[in-house]
This record gives sequence, structure tokens and C-alpha cells, in this order.
Amino acid sequence: MTEIDVKKLSLDVVDLWMKRWLLLTAGTRDDCNMMTVAWGSVGCMWAKPFAQVVVRPQRHTRGYMDKMDSFTLCAFPEAHRKDLQTMGTTSGRDGDKLALTGLTLTESSKVPAPSYKEADLILECRTIYYQDMDPAGFVDASIQKNYPADDYHRIYYGEIVAAFAD
Repeated sequence: MTEIDVKKLSLDVVDLWMKRWLLLTAGTRDDCNMMTVAWGSVGCMWAKPFAQVVVRPQRHTRGYMDKMDSFTLCAFPEAHRKDLQTMGTTSGRDGDKLALTGLTLTESSKVPAPSYKEADLILECRTIYYQDMDPAGFVDASIQKNYPADDYHRIYYGEIVAAFAD
């Protein structure tokens, strides 16, 4: 993996989120949880490069996001698609879901949240803001169909403090 200057980071973000997905991980190498995410953004906010993710209240990862001040987002080669499906459909509350995959945790360079040996893109993020989604702000009424249980996401912004790619 080669470190990339985060201020020069250039990604095909629509492809990254819609087709490749990302693995969001919060916690520490010894105590973490992870989930596949396909909704989010990467850009610039408050003059900082950032990644934005959303996590529903019932997700086990949400507790880790709330108690820790960092997270990682990792993308993988297509060969790991099944691993990402497992991480998105199996809860860490029910056992060691990482053991069901071919993925290997590794230390990150600048944040406590771990990353993965098999990743081909790693974004290390320090949480700088969060807010619960307010449905009163849905200008497009069709957005509500994503929330039949009124389980609105919490939105997290993380300053990208390190980035690595193959």
C-alpha cells in the first residue's frame, strides 16, 4: 500500500459507494465492529478532506461509532464481495463475524480503528461531527420510503487523516 496525500486524494466516489461498497470499522484492533456501507460521501468540509457515513440506531457498529473518535473505510478487490455481503448482513452482536470471512485486521497508521490487510483502499478518519437525521428535512418525500420503521440514520463526518491505496 502506498500512502496518498489526503489533499490530493482523487476517487471515483459514485463507483466507490454504489458499486464497490466500503467496510466501515470503529473501535480498536482488540475491540471493534464493522459493517458494509453503500451510502456516504467523500469531499471537503470546513477546509478538511472528509468522509461521511450514516449508521442506523439498531446497528451494533453504532455503539462503537458513538464511543470512539475514529473510524476507517476500506474498499476491497471484487474477490472479497462475499466478505462484504457477510459483513453487511451478519451482526457482531451474534458472534465473531470477521471469522466468517477471509479478511484480516491490521493496525491503522494514525487512528485507533483498525483496517484490513486485503484492502486496496484505506481511509483513516477522525470523527469531527455527527447529527441524527431529521426527516423534516426530506425535501423529496420519496426518501421516507427508506425508513418504514422511522429508524433514521446518524450522520458522521470524519476528517480523512490518512489514505492508502494499491
